[in-house]
Amino acid sequence: MLKNIAIISLLALAFIFSACGEKSATKETEAEKTEMESPQAEETMEAAAVLNPNQASEEDLGALGLTEEMVAAVMEARPIMSQGDLNTLLAGMGEEALKELAAKLFIPMNLNTATEAEFKMVPGVGDKMAHEFEEYRPYTKVEQFRREMGKYVDDEEIARYEQYVFVPIDLNTATEAEIKAIPGVGNKMAHEFEEYRPYKNIEQFRREIGKYVDEKEVARLERYVQLILEEK
Repeated sequence: MLKNIAIISLLALAFIFSACGEKSATKETEAEKTEMESPQAEETMEAAAVLNPNQASEEDLGALGLTEEMVAAVMEARPIMSQGDLNTLLAGMGEEALKELAAKLFIPMNLNTATEAEFKMVPGVGDKMAHEFEEYRPYTKVEQFRREMGKYVDDEEIARYEQYVFVPIDLNTATEAEIKAIPGVGNKMAHEFEEYRPYKNIEQFRREIGKYVDEKEVARLERYVQLILEEK
């Protein structure tokens, strides 16, 4: 009788401990889920995004630690055509501070024309990867860049690289989505890009888009496009 009671007691204790363990694990899982879905987690993910100084607001720039004078200088100089120009504008920050800033504020560079030194401005890109960026030129689509760089790094790292580089789109064949991927181009401007097709030369692009924006902005937009004419 006593033996049976002891066995029942042990089984009861085992059940209690098991239930407590499951409840604890459930709480941990729920806590992890809450943390992932919390506004703080979202802010962390957003903070990882790289801002383009030509589209960033004054508040955005100030939040990165730029002084009021620096913010005013960036706003006045826009559109800024290259990361080198941005670094020159903010040279007073010092070389190390500029390197840290590049992880948060960067002007994308053309994969087909950027120099090795420019590629190495991209945070985390050294001699070897800068060489690989150049190795597969010319790039015709960003998908090509993803495929080739996928031989060396994972998808997450490729996605990070894509915040710093671009492949010019063909004015006559690019989709609306590809056109709107150009920084600062929304629905209206994308429509104007398509409206004047087919483009016969880049001068035509400058003339037509120049009806809507000034020369400096046309020059900025021109960095992101190319014209691939079929041979007759």
